[in-house]
Amino acid sequence: MGNSKFMVMNGESANAGGTDDVALPGLSSELLNRRSFLFGSAVSFGALGLAGCATIDDTGRAEAAKLYGPVSDRKFPIPAVDVSKINPKYYRRTVRYDTHEEPGTIIIDPANYYVYRIEGDGNATRYGANVGRKGFLWSGEAYVGRKAEWATWTPPKEMIERQPEARQYAGGMPGGLDNPLGARTLYLYQKGVYTLYTIYSTSVPESIGTGITSGCTGLLTQDMIDLYSRTPVKTKVIVLPA
Repeated sequence: MGNSKFMVMNGESANAGGTDDVALPGLSSELLNRRSFLFGSAVSFGALGLAGCATIDDTGRAEAAKLYGPVSDRKFPIPAVDVSKINPKYYRRTVRYDTHEEPGTIIIDPANYYVYRIEGDGNATRYGANVGRKGFLWSGEAYVGRKAEWATWTPPKEMIERQPEARQYAGGMPGGLDNPLGARTLYLYQKGVYTLYTIYSTSVPESIGTGITSGCTGLLTQDMIDLYSRTPVKTKVIVLPA
């Protein structure tokens, strides 16, 4: 884990840690290009299907649309997720997961783009995730040292050097729907020290199932709200090798 980024420990202010290169609107042309390509491909392949035929995927997406519907948050209304932009395997669900870890433990599996919350009795809640890109992956054990809702995001100086357009937020970007940290953030610590990594909320469904961050792990906002609400400070977090 590098030490090139910083955190402003003031109320709910913090840098985005591993989200600095991808989540700020207008700063990720690569992701936008990928969105355009995937959208065009989906239209082409979709034209080959049979209209009016309900499939298992259709049923799954209908259920997912309810799960990822709009949320009336106390600060900002959270819009529904376009579930058609997510591979159904990344929808939140309860799965079998054999482990000796205590219920409540969070296990991040970057190789498969999943985050698990251990529920006990051999079960876990599984969430689809985005993870660190090549060169920024890490593994080990940490714990949730702090939690924040709608945290302020401050771009690190290294990001401003790479992307001058981020300079406008050098004094901090207030919490909101366009903020890279999103609605909820869990800050990961080791031995009392912030690791610079977080589990954060993303409003970009196309990012789920990809490696695009600088080491942080992102969940869809609705998933992150669910995990956040059931995760107290001091919760153990295990990041598996990729």
